[in-house]
Amino acid sequence: MSTLVIVESPTKAKTIRNYLPRGYRVEASMGHVRDLPQSASEIPASVKGQDWAKIGVNVEADFEPLYVIPQDKKKVVKALKEALSDADELVLATDEDREGESISWHLLQVLKPKVPIKRMVFHEITEEAIQEALNHCRTVDEQLVRAQETRRILDRLVGYTLSPLLWKKIATGLSAGRVQSVAVRLLVNRERERRAFRKGTYWDLKASLEKDKTPFEAKLVTLRGARIATGADFDETTGQIAAGRNVLLLGEEEARSLQERLQNEVWTVTNIEERPTTRKPSAPFTTSTLQQEANRKLRLSARETMRTAQNLYEQGYITYMRTDSTNLSQQAISAARSCVEQMYGKDYLSPQPRQYATKSKGAQEAHEAIRPAGSTFRTPQETGLSGRELKLYDLIWKRTVATQMAEARQTHITVQIEAGDAGFRATGKRIDFPGFFRAYVEGSDDPNAAIEDQEVILPRLRAGDHPECKELEAIGHETQPPARYTEASLVKTLESEGIGRPSTYATIIGTIIDRGYAQMVNNSLVPTFTAFAVTALLEKYFPDLVDPQFTARMEQTLDEISTGEARWLPYLRQFYLGETGLETQVKRQESQIDPNEARSVPLDGLDVKVRIGPYGAYLEVEDEAGPVRANIPLDMPPADLDPQQVDVLLRQKTEGPDKLGFHPDTGEPIYALIGPYGPYVQLGDKTDDNPKPKRASLPKGTTLQDVTLDMAVNLLALPRTLGVHPETGAKIQANLGRFGPYIVHDQGKDGKDYRSLKKEDNVLTITLERALELLAEPKTGRGRSKAAAKPLRELGPHPEDGEPVNIYNGPYGPYIKHGKINASLPEGQTIEAIPMDVALQALAEKASTKKKTGRSKSTTSKTAAEPSTAEATTAETKTAKKSTAKKATSKKTTKTAAKTAKTSKTSTSRKSTKSNESSNESSKA
Repeated sequence: MSTLVIVESPTKAKTIRNYLPRGYRVEASMGHVRDLPQSASEIPASVKGQDWAKIGVNVEADFEPLYVIPQDKKKVVKALKEALSDADELVLATDEDREGESISWHLLQVLKPKVPIKRMVFHEITEEAIQEALNHCRTVDEQLVRAQETRRILDRLVGYTLSPLLWKKIATGLSAGRVQSVAVRLLVNRERERRAFRKGTYWDLKASLEKDKTPFEAKLVTLRGARIATGADFDETTGQIAAGRNVLLLGEEEARSLQERLQNEVWTVTNIEERPTTRKPSAPFTTSTLQQEANRKLRLSARETMRTAQNLYEQGYITYMRTDSTNLSQQAISAARSCVEQMYGKDYLSPQPRQYATKSKGAQEAHEAIRPAGSTFRTPQETGLSGRELKLYDLIWKRTVATQMAEARQTHITVQIEAGDAGFRATGKRIDFPGFFRAYVEGSDDPNAAIEDQEVILPRLRAGDHPECKELEAIGHETQPPARYTEASLVKTLESEGIGRPSTYATIIGTIIDRGYAQMVNNSLVPTFTAFAVTALLEKYFPDLVDPQFTARMEQTLDEISTGEARWLPYLRQFYLGETGLETQVKRQESQIDPNEARSVPLDGLDVKVRIGPYGAYLEVEDEAGPVRANIPLDMPPADLDPQQVDVLLRQKTEGPDKLGFHPDTGEPIYALIGPYGPYVQLGDKTDDNPKPKRASLPKGTTLQDVTLDMAVNLLALPRTLGVHPETGAKIQANLGRFGPYIVHDQGKDGKDYRSLKKEDNVLTITLERALELLAEPKTGRGRSKAAAKPLRELGPHPEDGEPVNIYNGPYGPYIKHGKINASLPEGQTIEAIPMDVALQALAEKASTKKKTGRSKSTTSKTAAEPSTAEATTAETKTAKKSTAKKATSKKTTKTAAKTAKTSKTSTSRKSTKSNESSNESSKA
């Protein structure tokens, strides 16, 4: 008897094959084999003329979905049918969540098997788990399938109904989504808070004291019996002390006067309080907490975390990574306790096995938390993993093992000290027993270092002691605006509000960035002006759809459909076709929405209009000659656009750029300008004879006001040759690139070795000796340790940014690479003979194609007004950086990329809405 087992991915198929008996054949479906149409070309001819076919859901026929087999899945389906023809039994072994159940159901609809069918589910890929699953197969759960289908239809209706409205009223290429739009609103509201924020200032004193040769610090907390104001006492919207706060606000003059007065006072300990506390380990990881902690500790995006976790699961290293549950099986608890006893000793083992209750309302998916797979846990060193996979496994292993460790015992110490009429407080913390800290400290990479960091040692003090004041400082403080969301804090907020499902957060955040609604800056999500415009329109005309409570209730109803507590069809009818349904609202509101108003972004404190154009945000002001428009740099956060910035941008447009002086060698003028990607300097004027004058971006953190003529001359002289390497004799240069300042060791045929400069290094002054130190350090990346592929041929530096243009060997033949742009070798060209100009043309064409089919018009190289200060090639490179990489499916598709960009407008519209449904379960392909 032969059995066909179908899973989602080749990696999973390869792993599971090792644990199945003889006669079992395992094949991969490569994710879903059917879906709603993603473009006009996928709509069958029989229904192409129907209006509802554009959405892919026949709302008038009980919301019947139109399922099609995508072109790239037809070969997969054919292969599965051939495999099934030789089988006596079919086992569907897709993931155990709703999405996996849906994939299995679609496989049945497509394959139409005439042999016995079994549904096999497991949450880890180990021999024991697979054998257990084989002995307890079930049928496909139609209720779960219906719940997932309802979610899919609902997301499609929201995306395909609202997105075209945004195209008409604001800009093409925008999208709306059931969860995505709420998440964008959270980012916008936080940015609004930052814009409304008013800075407050306050002063206090810090004393450096000593007792028995042990130094410690104390801070001023009271003066003449009144509590000293701290940052928490300020009203963020006024910058003044909040109403009702009975505190004393110290200014600089009073603080310095007090500092001088207390110098000769006797310092006396008046009270000591010791408060013992215990701390329990955090629960094992769920999907959302893993995303949060991986972002905090490893700086991984939600997408990167889920992709890496998927790989670990499919290779059999961890349990299923899409789960809301914090439950651990008895097998997992036994394995964790065994690890604790072996590695840390019995003293560190919790007295009783520790179990965690799932707090998330409506928690579903897998029945166990994310943990190392198996009945015994492999230590990270035993796995043979490396790079990002090793780091994530290490995080999961430590968190799981820590759950079965003893509580940490700490003592918090508070010491009150008086000096004259001023009261000071010193605080300390002592780790009496580290407990689970030995394995894991949340938010820290090194448990031992974290324990040391948490301890604040005070000398032995008693009431009446007189510590000696070694130094007394007056310190000024400024209140800080509310912090922008990071991926971790956004995921935490979405989950706590009950918005969306944790398994979809990676997709949602990725879509927000890809669509140009937010930029990732220093791990913070900064919303764009486009996000402001879209959020304002939805708040005014469709408030329910961006109301977190409404969206949470919708999520709850979708969960109730999966348990049979709610009926799917009446809910869809009410949501879409009812008196207040989405379709009804859009038809009623569309005529009332003024595009000019929708494209405007009202910002308090500005006398100019901020508008959204086809290529980004711009300023508009009226003068005697008519409207004056000036581009807003693409990386300008809305909260930071103040009257001074507006004045610089408009003056540059009306009066021309500021002239810093003349180049000492050429006599050409040097200008300081602000372009779409920030401030830069330019040598000479742009003329017909000199269409591309030399330009240089300013180093990060440098403003136009900081630029001197000498600095501009040095920037324009980059790259700087520092000298030659003493071992290779090859030159070493310093330069500025897209990712900041760097040095490069150019070894000719042996390749180029790059190093980013540290914060303390200056690209204009770095020496050869310092460059050699940096080159001697191991090369590191953002969580990556994968060695770079060696190029087949190096063509040389790109004329615009100096970054290398190389030819590499790919799975579909040789290709040209520059930064993030990969272009196929043009027909008729060879690796050995292709000249640089032909390679540059191929790269430019590929970058242009990416712009046409990219996800966001707001991140293209042009800006709203005529881009007089934009440098075309640089802009194309920047655009390419923000484009999402596309997976090649064949050599033919790679060679016809440019042709694909010319598809019909309808097709492009359908494709551009694909990621609107961002709250869909993540793809399993």
